[in-house]
Amino acid sequence: MSTALKLTDLSKVFPVGKRLFGPPKAQVRAVQPVTLSVEAGETLGIVGESGCGKSTLARMLVGLLPPSTGTIEIDGQPLDNADPALFGRKIQYVFQDPISSLNPRKTIRQIMEAPLRHLHGMGPSERAARIAEIFAAVNLRPEFLDRYPHEFSGGQAQRIGIARALAADARILILDEPVSALDVSVQAQVLNLLADLKQKFGLTYLFISHDLAVVEAVSDRVAVLYFGSVVEVGPADQVFAKPRHPYTKLLSESAPVVGRPLTAPEGRETELPDPLNPPKGCAFCARCPNAGPECRDQVPPLTQQDDGVWTACFHPL
Repeated sequence: MSTALKLTDLSKVFPVGKRLFGPPKAQVRAVQPVTLSVEAGETLGIVGESGCGKSTLARMLVGLLPPSTGTIEIDGQPLDNADPALFGRKIQYVFQDPISSLNPRKTIRQIMEAPLRHLHGMGPSERAARIAEIFAAVNLRPEFLDRYPHEFSGGQAQRIGIARALAADARILILDEPVSALDVSVQAQVLNLLADLKQKFGLTYLFISHDLAVVEAVSDRVAVLYFGSVVEVGPADQVFAKPRHPYTKLLSESAPVVGRPLTAPEGRETELPDPLNPPKGCAFCARCPNAGPECRDQVPPLTQQDDGVWTACFHPL
């Protein structure tokens, strides 16, 4: 398989306490330098607790945020941050909240026509044919085109959001918590739809979520983020069945399971480090039961283990 998406040392730094003149008072590094590759036709799940940098990473990939460092390559071609249309033709974003991601003042037809007009320069007849094809693919009725976003349920609105992303003819979709705002029964319908669309159009997915069960069900590989850094990468079934990084193990054990009481880890920190005062060594050190002296002073590199999983840990499980 060919590489559809490649990230090299991609990072994002936000200034804190901006001044009218001079540099900002401080900086927060939301995403540490990340190097990842996604094969064509693959679904890469990205997991981690709130504040770990998942959505910031996703927004950089589609051009909504400029990266502070690093490069983004699609099919071997680097993306130019100054050309939003190039981003739109290659990679699209499906938002977490389906209703708020749609313009309430425009009909669904106008929303669907926007990428076709601005990215591909299609005429009226071409746009109508393309929209009809996409609406049939996502199981939406043609009469929905003349309605407004507030007239739809969450599941229908998410299908429209997926249809808008497909209309741009991009082959890579960034799915940022695409089912977290939906009822459980509707979640299954949307996940099945995404699986069908992936096969039909030859799509590549980056599936971002904090729901480990959903990620395990839909992903080929999983990348685990903690405090803006990738701490583990490997096949989904392997990562969840036998985690190598202590943080991945903590995530797996913290996920709610029917019939098992909810318990919090005792005796160690449970919060992320202070982003304005990051630790010198491993960011997970204060929460890790296996931490040693070197963990407090050095940042562990992402290295491949004997089972093929990549882990950023001096003492992998």
